Amino acid sequence: MKYFARLSGGTRPTIDAPRSIRSRIMGTLATVAVIAVAATGSIVGNASAPAFAADYPTWSDVQSARSSEAAKQTEIGRIRDLLAQLSANVEATKAEEITRGTEAQVAQAAFDEADYRANQLQTRADEEQATADESKIQAGQLAARLARSGGDVSASLFFDGNGAADLLSQLGMASKITDQSAGVYEKAIRDQNTAQASANQADVAKAALQALSDAAAAALDLAVAASAAAAAALVEQQNNEAVLNAQLAVLVENRVATENDFNAGVIARAAEAARIAEVERQAQLAWAAANPPQSSGSSGSGGTGGEIASSGWARPASGSLTSAYGYRIHPIYHTRIFHAGTDFGASCGTPIFAAAAGVVARAGWNGGYGNYIAINHAGGVQTAYAHIVNGGLLVGQGQSVSEGQLIARVGTTGGSTGCHLHFEVRVNGSTTDPVPFMRARGVNM
Repeated sequence: MKYFARLSGGTRPTIDAPRSIRSRIMGTLATVAVIAVAATGSIVGNASAPAFAADYPTWSDVQSARSSEAAKQTEIGRIRDLLAQLSANVEATKAEEITRGTEAQVAQAAFDEADYRANQLQTRADEEQATADESKIQAGQLAARLARSGGDVSASLFFDGNGAADLLSQLGMASKITDQSAGVYEKAIRDQNTAQASANQADVAKAALQALSDAAAAALDLAVAASAAAAAALVEQQNNEAVLNAQLAVLVENRVATENDFNAGVIARAAEAARIAEVERQAQLAWAAANPPQSSGSSGSGGTGGEIASSGWARPASGSLTSAYGYRIHPIYHTRIFHAGTDFGASCGTPIFAAAAGVVARAGWNGGYGNYIAINHAGGVQTAYAHIVNGGLLVGQGQSVSEGQLIARVGTTGGSTGCHLHFEVRVNGSTTDPVPFMRARGVNM
């Protein structure tokens, strides 16, 4: 499931928006258009994406090549070329992943800000419409009072002389009501015009979202494909580099070595890798034992990462909240920029936990977010975790995770001034403030 909203509609309203709104939208669309053109060009003909299909030598080929010096040198050159191609393929696909990840993050940020602004405009329009409706009700009530005070004045005076004083008094009140009504009517009209102007602004902002959403989705598709290519290149290198180096050593050193000899070494290396993994697992268990979960009702600005509330949601990291959701002055660019999540002031290497059960939608480089994980949950909810330390991605795309599961470690990659976790929550593609969202689910934030 993509985590970019694909909005319905798409026709631009034929109303005039204030110049400030239009200029900001057009500026954003211009930025995204550049990304979209680059994305389209890559889809049509991605010449920069490495294509590498190798015909790897067998151990029999290596042994046969030892029969003559010429054959041996030919096989040595072939193996060295394969090793170089493997390395170049990893570097190229990694560079492509970084490029596409950066484009995806820029496009996502453009959508997030426009979506937030459109929602704010709509909220204001709704509030102003409520005020206008109240003004209309007041005007209607005064109109009804005025109607009740009317009638045939001369007939009333002729047939009911005793009530003349009361009638004249009533007419005096009607005059006052008429004067008051004029002011109420004028206010009702002003309130309705104000509400309509805000509604028009909201409509313009919403109309721009479709283009932003489409560009973001296209950029994401390329980023995901680039990440998959980079992962595949790395796996191919890891699967073949050791064999090729061993075969190369046999030829260069003119040794007699067989595939069985190599496999024995593979077994030994696998045993060492398993030992290291067990050491890491024990370290994680020791950390968990030394940092037991607090009750979800505990107070304070800090909290224990991984604590699971009865709702099935968990705190994603330990530490206090250091930067809130919404507009802020960016610590690097020193400009007012929309901050789509909230930050946890956790030190480098601190564990990051899945906020709820779900499936990893993305795990890789994501522009200013640095190393990044996004997880899809039930009900159209997605959480995201950014600035993860290099080597700290502990889950992969498509992997199922449980609430409170260790998924990464805190870092300061991407646009970051120090180690922390940037945490986001999206509902049906739109960002929302993580603090009230998580607190509503019983998580101490």
